Amino acid sequence: MEEEEEAIGFLDKVLEDEDVFLLEECELGTPTSPGSGSPFLVAVKVEAGKGLEMRKLVLSGFLASEEIYINQLEALLLPMKPLKATATTSQPVLTIQQIETIFYKIQDIYEIHKEFYDNLCPKVQQWDSQVTMGHLFQKLASQLGVYKAFVDNYKVALETAEKCSQSNNQFQKISEELKVKGPKDSKDSHTSVTMEALLYKPIDRVTRSTLVLHDLLKHTPVDHPDYPLLQDALRISQNFLSSINEDIDPRRTAVTTPKGETRQLVKDGFLVEMSENSRKLRHVFLFTDVLLCAKLKKTSAGKHQQYDCKWYIPLADLVFPSPEESEASPQVHPFPDHELEDMKMKISALKSEIQKEKANKGQSRAIERLKKKMFENEFLLLLNSPTIPFRIHNRNGKSYLFLLSSDYERSEWREAIQKLQKKDLQAFVLSSVELQVLTGSCFKLRTVHNIPVTSNKDDDESPGLYGFLHVIVHSAKGFKQSANLYCTLEVDSFGYFVSKAKTRVFRDTTEPKWDEEFEIELEGSQSLRILCYEKCYDKTKVNKDNNEIVDKIMGKGQIQLDPQTVETKNWHTDVIEMNGIKVEFSMKFTSRDMSLKRTPSKKQTGVFGVKISVVTKRERSKVPYIVRQCIEEVEKRGIEEVGIYRISGVATDIQALKAVFDANNKDILLMLSDMDINAIAGTLKLYFRELPEPLLTDRLYPAFMEGIALSDPAAKENCMMHLLRSLPDPNLITFLFLLEHLKRVAEKEPINKMSLHNLATVFGPTLLRPSEVESKAHLTSAADIWSHDVMAQVQVLLYYLQHPPISFAELKRNTLYFSTDV
Repeated sequence: MEEEEEAIGFLDKVLEDEDVFLLEECELGTPTSPGSGSPFLVAVKVEAGKGLEMRKLVLSGFLASEEIYINQLEALLLPMKPLKATATTSQPVLTIQQIETIFYKIQDIYEIHKEFYDNLCPKVQQWDSQVTMGHLFQKLASQLGVYKAFVDNYKVALETAEKCSQSNNQFQKISEELKVKGPKDSKDSHTSVTMEALLYKPIDRVTRSTLVLHDLLKHTPVDHPDYPLLQDALRISQNFLSSINEDIDPRRTAVTTPKGETRQLVKDGFLVEMSENSRKLRHVFLFTDVLLCAKLKKTSAGKHQQYDCKWYIPLADLVFPSPEESEASPQVHPFPDHELEDMKMKISALKSEIQKEKANKGQSRAIERLKKKMFENEFLLLLNSPTIPFRIHNRNGKSYLFLLSSDYERSEWREAIQKLQKKDLQAFVLSSVELQVLTGSCFKLRTVHNIPVTSNKDDDESPGLYGFLHVIVHSAKGFKQSANLYCTLEVDSFGYFVSKAKTRVFRDTTEPKWDEEFEIELEGSQSLRILCYEKCYDKTKVNKDNNEIVDKIMGKGQIQLDPQTVETKNWHTDVIEMNGIKVEFSMKFTSRDMSLKRTPSKKQTGVFGVKISVVTKRERSKVPYIVRQCIEEVEKRGIEEVGIYRISGVATDIQALKAVFDANNKDILLMLSDMDINAIAGTLKLYFRELPEPLLTDRLYPAFMEGIALSDPAAKENCMMHLLRSLPDPNLITFLFLLEHLKRVAEKEPINKMSLHNLATVFGPTLLRPSEVESKAHLTSAADIWSHDVMAQVQVLLYYLQHPPISFAELKRNTLYFSTDV
């Protein structure tokens, strides 16, 4: 999407993010001065030693990204002087006014950050417990007025650069390939970046600084001299973001209907339309009196998006055809499953390639090519995965067919249209000018901005739940007459809603009592939907699109899966109200089984319950034999097994394998080749679970919990790599060996259904859950903190699984700080 739109979108995102972290911790905090209107600023108890170590990690990560930012600003300023020099000659590339518009305030921003960096760098390099730097952040925040001026001019700067590129080949060449210096420790001396991308960097920077201030405050003791200064800097930054957000919020314009009333946008979204036997992506707009189907026009970079109207139907003329009427319509052929899976595999492979290119500081052109390929595959997946038909008909003409991914969405569109049709609507015809005005208003009025390319969401850290949701659908009330009734359950998985379960049909009743229990796997899920249907047994009402009899939705409802409510040992009973119907259900969430204790083996022989360093020393190996053999066997014949590592093996088989490994029996390999693959996978998990301390160690556990909670990507990268370097060698080498294996398992996700997220859910707690002594020390409040810890443990492993390949030798190389892309 366009950079200028991101400029607006990012501010909403940041403010939402900040609200989240301020609300999460405001119980611990104290409000700022009454009437200031500022949100709660947080005062958290920080253990002095650990806090100072975390402060250093946060600062060194930020310093790395600050160096890259300064290099980007330098690259932007580099062409400015020669352009100014030619402006006064007989053959100017740009006029002075154009140069001042495009490079407005860049020099000032550069000087502010150069001074900040030069003052902060020696403090981090010569670190000691007395170091103070709050005044530097306070000064940086006080200069945000320069950023305000930059943001106000940003859109004009982009438009001017775009116009100048189109009219001047020399400037176009300059703006397409600006050279950015790499960090001091980087192997690559330069990377090529477009001017448009660099002009966006200052907008992104305020967000980064605000996140870092939040992280620093979290790890600064309240009595530290920096604390009030950082608090003040955070307050200024947040107020600045709020004011910018208010300034650039687009004002919505109204259009009038033929009756002279205000025509308002009620609902919009991207839908797949079947047109001339092919699938097309449309942006559909439902106004108070008309449904308009549009497509995005192709525009050159930097220009506003525009819409082309494909067709419209006044709501007075819109009808929904019955299943019988749909008979005459062409049949929809669903896209073959294996081809959809192929697309997902391609997307996954392309993502890996992009990460490798970024890790190796590859050329920006190569990365752009890969990104373009990935978008093409994602777009194909988006077009070809929906299968649920949604037909609409103009009583004076044509019928139209959309394909949706969920019955829930179809019902929402239908209900929204039917609600508007209850009003006194008139039929009309729009003149070409009126249609142009209406289509032109769509850009400002739309509420859904981005094409829902779902696999992009995999990269986001989802706050949803990972594990199993147990749901009992009890009963329903409120039906006016007897019917054959059933319910379906849907949950979201990173943006997709998928139907997961269906109750039996309860016949001829007004009060169905199902009392059926389902176990639903959650992968970052945030919502549960329940749909209640009346079953139709009339064979004449067959939907030709999918050869299924059309059942009538009686009601539908959605609830947020609040971790605090759901993550308890007890069942939580709730009621969803839908169109006067009440469905009663209970649910509880279970993550990993945390009841198993880590107990050291009483004997030093064998491998289970024995320290990993003792085993590797005895075997004279880098990775324990049991780990190598189990992984080899899984890769040989279990990597395509559905649910590998998630589906339990038979307990007696696992115990038999455990005994053979402990006795170092000669028949191990023969036994492994005959054993059920789920038992081998279970033996590997049991080995890690029974280590006397977790593979990632008790000592570092609190630091892993702190590191994964950091908001700033550079600080998080710096911290998470520092923690790996701090592991004992046998632990680190074994962890990296297992990590690469799990990545290979996830590459087969279309076949084995085990994504990186699934594997992190299975292995995270196994590799991180502290031993008994440590867990008592760590759990200072209630036992239900376990559920929060499990989520964090999953996130830690997921972070490393999603990271480009990590080399033991590279990791052990000492660096001042770990640099990362901004």
